[in-house]
Amino acid sequence: MSQKIGLLFAGQGAQSVGMGKDLAGEYPVVAGLFEEADNILGFPLSSVAFDGPVEELTKTSVAQPALYVHGFACLAALRERVPGFTFGAAAGLSLGEFTAHAAAGTFSFADGLRLVKRRSEAMQIACDSTQGGMAAIIGGEESAVRDLAAAADVDVANYNSPGQIVLSGEAAKVALAVSLAREYGARKAVELTVAGAFHSRLMESAYVSLKKALEETSIGEPAVPVVCNVDAIAVKTPDEIRRSLADQVTGSVCWTASIEYLIDKVGCTAFIELGPGGVLAGLVGRIRKGTPVLSISNSATLEEAVTKLSAGFPG
Repeated sequence: MSQKIGLLFAGQGAQSVGMGKDLAGEYPVVAGLFEEADNILGFPLSSVAFDGPVEELTKTSVAQPALYVHGFACLAALRERVPGFTFGAAAGLSLGEFTAHAAAGTFSFADGLRLVKRRSEAMQIACDSTQGGMAAIIGGEESAVRDLAAAADVDVANYNSPGQIVLSGEAAKVALAVSLAREYGARKAVELTVAGAFHSRLMESAYVSLKKALEETSIGEPAVPVVCNVDAIAVKTPDEIRRSLADQVTGSVCWTASIEYLIDKVGCTAFIELGPGGVLAGLVGRIRKGTPVLSISNSATLEEAVTKLSAGFPG
């Protein structure tokens, strides 16, 4: 295949009960990854991911490891079905950035999972110790939404796609931002059901904890470009990678710019989304209409992807 395929990995919120169950039943490599994860984490992640309950899977300290393992497992299953499969770049939305680095060989699957464990637990503690919230601002101009954030004293958490920006901060201030949104040109503003104020200054304690864990982790240069959320550029050196992964906890996820960088600078002509939900495929479609994206989350979507890849995806 002459095209350059970029891998995209899902972030928190995409989790769903049953994730990985059919793949683990069909592919020993997937079952092995979930078994390894259970041992590293010290609780039965596989059981919660496969069978729920949804309330447990939704917890930050569970959802993040589940998405990391599931995304990596989807790639492992794809490699089983398409021996010699290669990709040209990787990126992930928030938590998914860790999976992207594991896929690119920046760190091992096990080391990456330990980092995600630390990150998710630290973020859970930060959520529990603050009263935070988030809101999606729909239809506003980017500069106007930044002005809105400043006026309400909240942070911009996600630039997801043109016309879809998420704000994050103290719950009362997020509510204020929602009430002011139309004055700043937004078509709609919706408070989100979340555990806390992710990607905001309220996650400072989690930033400190993750930064320490990153300093203690062996990190190498990724085999392919991995685009970081905070700067929307490819990071290469261990120092750059440690900084960008830590900064992401309190910084903005620049997803629109990341996809544009992958297409315009790295030269990606198509993407494969690995993780439940298909959310990233939808965002790519809004960022750069017509860009081919395959989404793999289970056995059925894996087989569809294999068929299209064998036919010379995209097309």
